[in-house]
Amino acid sequence: MEKSKVQMLYDACNYVFSQKQLPTFQQIHWLKNILNLFEAVDVGIDEFSSDGSPSSSQAMISNGLISGQGVSEITYIHIHECDKFSMGIFCFPAGSVFPLHDHPGMTVLSKLLYGSVYIKAYDWVRGENCSPRSSGVAATAIDGIFNAPCEPSVLFPRNGGNIHSFTALTPCAILDVLSPPYSDDFGRPSTYYSDFPIPSLPGYAWLEERELKLQYDLVVKGAPYLGPPLHVVDDLC
Repeated sequence: MEKSKVQMLYDACNYVFSQKQLPTFQQIHWLKNILNLFEAVDVGIDEFSSDGSPSSSQAMISNGLISGQGVSEITYIHIHECDKFSMGIFCFPAGSVFPLHDHPGMTVLSKLLYGSVYIKAYDWVRGENCSPRSSGVAATAIDGIFNAPCEPSVLFPRNGGNIHSFTALTPCAILDVLSPPYSDDFGRPSTYYSDFPIPSLPGYAWLEERELKLQYDLVVKGAPYLGPPLHVVDDLC
């Protein structure tokens, strides 16, 4: 029986991120190529449908898929998480904003499944380590609009746009792989920032940690994963 794309991605991530050494360039390229195969339907989303109940976490349509156009708030669809990596999808309604946040010590692969999104991303200047920072000078890594279909992106602990924000220009969805996942216990919390451009240094900004007012700044709803079932290797991950 042919593997689903999500099973292929899980198996590849499990192999790459369960190693003791850091992933090689070839391994990251391999994961990118697998991500590049994905369409919304491969993870249980109908990108075109506006049916269902937008106000409900069970925003489903009659054929059992999440309604991509029917999502009224930022919605996270959890696929898998273990100590080594996590897999999930963020669905955005048009006009929604995911504030500037970091990924301390993490490698992140992302695939825009459908829609259009504006991304602003920074990397710390002269960062000695990958631990969370409360403030500092950062260089702009990404500042532009992305339209699906487009190639997956990769960010690393020190470069590639480790600190980024999303503004959905249309309804859109992003499939994310994070390695390792966020963990307060292991020093990988999610920190949010405000950015202040430096007029005398074009392309640079001062980033300042800010307290996120969840009821105003960010609301993320949950929705069930309705894609192909995933076979998880318990003894490895």
